[in-house]
Amino acid sequence: MTDLIIDLLGWAGSIMLVSAYWLNSKNRISAQTLLYQLLNILGSLLLMTNTIYYGAYPSSSVNIVWLLIGLIHITAILKNKHKAI
Repeated sequence: MTDLIIDLLGWAGSIMLVSAYWLNSKNRISAQTLLYQLLNILGSLLLMTNTIYYGAYPSSSVNIVWLLIGLIHITAILKNKHKAI
């Protein structure tokens, strides 16, 4: 049962990352939006859970970097929103 849950988390993370990329490529959302960054962060967290569970450490490290990039950009987005208020 645990394997199924971990697999579902991995698939959900993959769908989020690909969706963010697809929506950005189609100019539906900007990479500078909170939605885009949240999709990337949550997708990375879910994929990290999956890859760490299965011992796929190279993939885990990529997702850690992806997560950090997203967190940096969300911080910048939120700072800019507070300046505008």
